Amino acid sequence: MKQGVLSVLLIFSLVVSAQKTNADTAQVVVPGRYNRVEAQTKPYVILISTDGFRYDYAEKYHAENLLKYSAQGVRAKDMLPSYPSITFPNHWTLVTGLYPAHHGLIDNYFYDYGRKENYEASSRKTAEDGSWYGGTPLWSLAEKQGMVSASMMWVGSASDAGGKRPSFYYPYHEKFSPAEKADKVIGWLKLPMDQRPHFIAVYFPEVDASGHHFGPDAKETGEAVHLVDQAIGNLVSKINDLGLKNVNFVFVSDHGMIKVDGEHPLEIPSLLLDKNKFDYYNSQTILRVYVKDPADVKNTYKQLKREKTGDYEVYLDKKLPKYLYFATRDDRYNRIGQIILIPKAPKIFLEKGKKGPVGKHGYDPRTVSEMKATFFAWGPEFKGNLEIGEFQNVNVYPLVADILELKFEQPVDGKLKVLKKILKKN
Repeated sequence: MKQGVLSVLLIFSLVVSAQKTNADTAQVVVPGRYNRVEAQTKPYVILISTDGFRYDYAEKYHAENLLKYSAQGVRAKDMLPSYPSITFPNHWTLVTGLYPAHHGLIDNYFYDYGRKENYEASSRKTAEDGSWYGGTPLWSLAEKQGMVSASMMWVGSASDAGGKRPSFYYPYHEKFSPAEKADKVIGWLKLPMDQRPHFIAVYFPEVDASGHHFGPDAKETGEAVHLVDQAIGNLVSKINDLGLKNVNFVFVSDHGMIKVDGEHPLEIPSLLLDKNKFDYYNSQTILRVYVKDPADVKNTYKQLKREKTGDYEVYLDKKLPKYLYFATRDDRYNRIGQIILIPKAPKIFLEKGKKGPVGKHGYDPRTVSEMKATFFAWGPEFKGNLEIGEFQNVNVYPLVADILELKFEQPVDGKLKVLKKILKKN
């Protein structure tokens, strides 16, 4: 194994979005779950996310297997992450079809003033507490309709969000390599028909970790791409050997990556350092401000506008562009804050004394193209040799639900009509 690939394996613990726990590696199996007879005849969908796999990485780093499979099936020019283009919000969007402000997971870290509690992506306690998550994830939708599902460490899948966990899942840990994860999936697909999952979600963090710590153009990032690409190639080959009919793959990412100016970061405006008046939440590419006295919001906004530099913009939350779905009118859980500061790429906000990353995400993908994500799909349900234009990631949910013939429990933001054209049956 190349030294560079070894270095990628060693940085699992540095993944920004990771739950840093000493979790056991044991699989959790929910007893008494079986496919209803009708479900046993449905297609299989394996939804694979490679965190931070920018829309152009497959070509940039010559991901041989992914390029081959996407050429045989469907590939999008790119896929637009939901705002902010951050890991936990977008992974939950992909499996619920809801924008972050609509499902409540508005960042990797945030405070809920109603609950008087912090949500922390790195805390197993909150990450596995389904009461933080809105919407019905695909595995819960499947289980409620008599279809067995499984998850390999997808965001929220170890929680009871939506009412039902997957029948088979692993709490998040960083001890499995991509190849080992692929082998676990094969094990699920070897189960008897009445137990075999028809929806499987798989998560790979390696590319995002490399992008943060080495940058999107580094050889380590390319090596991480190849590591995942090889695992997917082996997975597809082994599934073909099983002889299963109608196995379909949807390969996505949550966001892209850009090299940021960590050497010359933006300072937190001094006004906001008064903890008696303000709370601020800094994700570096978005700074959310909560004004404790609502009567002070307008004056605070005006002062921040006067003091701002040309390197960032200041918005009242209710004035954010409608297409971001991140304004007051969208904030169903009252978690965003009243004022938003958005740096212009490649600038980031940093507290004094802190060291910035090499690579970062979180910006608006419509104005920062490096934030755009990847979408490939192949298998018997998909048309072949088809390239489609850009679309929003909320539309993946209705696509997968349609393939599996699952009925929605509640309205979602995604629309089947956006991706219906990529299916053979339409």
